[in-house]
Amino acid sequence: MRMNDLPSASPAVPEKSCGAGLYRLLTWLSPGFPTGAFSYSHGLEAVAASGTVRDRASLQRWIGAVVDAGSGRIDADILRDAYRAARAGDIGALTIANRRGLAFRATTEMAVETTAQGAAFLDTCRAAWFEPFVDRWANTLDGSPVCYAAVLGAATARVGIPVECALLGFLQALAANLTSAGLRLGIIGQTDGQRILAALEPVIGAAVVRALSREPEAFGSATFAVELASMAHETQYTRLFRS
Repeated sequence: MRMNDLPSASPAVPEKSCGAGLYRLLTWLSPGFPTGAFSYSHGLEAVAASGTVRDRASLQRWIGAVVDAGSGRIDADILRDAYRAARAGDIGALTIANRRGLAFRATTEMAVETTAQGAAFLDTCRAAWFEPFVDRWANTLDGSPVCYAAVLGAATARVGIPVECALLGFLQALAANLTSAGLRLGIIGQTDGQRILAALEPVIGAAVVRALSREPEAFGSATFAVELASMAHETQYTRLFRS
């Protein structure tokens, strides 16, 4: 087959078996999507250096806490609220969700982690996966910071990806990225990394269920050790990661 014989128009994905948005969700949350996620350890590098996280068991507990009670919990709520706002076409509500997501960052590095990835995701989507509502919202920002979970929630909503799938994919990508960071820090090997992700499957699934039913006043996190690790990382002498 010659290159010009390749099909140039959709449908490229079997919608009945996969869902119309699955291809985009897989692409957007892929390690190959240019958000720079690989450069963040979320404070893990600091606790690896101190010996607090030193093996598969301690790394699994650390990642599970981030997903269930840390930034994973915060971002799941932000993604959910942004998703609902975008589904309703409510730019004002989406902006509120974005601002809330930006406000609940305990450290400078955690703020950079969400805003740098948020800006990269938004810029790439506008260039390659254009969607009118997301583009209109971006124009209202006027250079203001973007929370990654908020823009992802908006983008997934507008292409019809179910919110539970968006949440599951987002939290799995977070866990996978931290597992990869643990591998690069020499805490675990590749097989242990897969063992961690397998063990975290029910943890992530339960986190999705709770995010869908959580009341707004229950918003927040409770992972002080993670936040202290992030603070320590800001002045760590030798670093592989930005956070």
